[in-house]
Amino acid sequence: MDATAVEALFTRASGEYLCARWGRPIVPVVFGVDDATLAIVKGAIEAVVTLAGHRMAETDPELGANLMVFFFRDWVELPELPNLDRLIPDLVPLCARLAVQGANQYRIFRFDADGAIKAAFVFLRMDAALSEIPAETLALSQAAQVILLWSDRAFAETSPLARVGETVILRPDIAGVIRAAYAPVLPAVARDPSHALRLAARMRA
Repeated sequence: MDATAVEALFTRASGEYLCARWGRPIVPVVFGVDDATLAIVKGAIEAVVTLAGHRMAETDPELGANLMVFFFRDWVELPELPNLDRLIPDLVPLCARLAVQGANQYRIFRFDADGAIKAAFVFLRMDAALSEIPAETLALSQAAQVILLWSDRAFAETSPLARVGETVILRPDIAGVIRAAYAPVLPAVARDPSHALRLAARMRA
């Protein structure tokens, strides 16, 4: 993957370049699944965090859990969850808009004072399309999409995953971008497109 392709992964529809990684250990919690699926989701998150060379923890001192993943059947269910509206302002109109759009997934990020990711919320409405996807595949895809702040267009047409025989894996180029973005010598937040050159150089190295 050359620098132009890397730059596209973090260039938003507005034309703004923005790459941000987590600035604190990730503490995931998953709602709406059985124990077996819970283990799969947390396992996928741990695998991607390990790939990045980042860390997980048992608790976040500020938030308790800072990566919340919700599985549900209808957008109207979310506003009924206790205290979720305190974490996500304008939750009711947001869910109404997503319902009208027919969306089956949505991610919200929160950032610290320096702009690094400090929390993320992943919403998965299990419609017919998502229900057909194996839990392992869905979990790995979501873990990859939440480990960095990608462009809103990064995976609109292509998946971050690839199939090798019967196994679904993270695409090697995407894995390379994740590893490079978490290099200690690189900033946790970058808004200049020249950052993509540094990512590409580390991937080649």
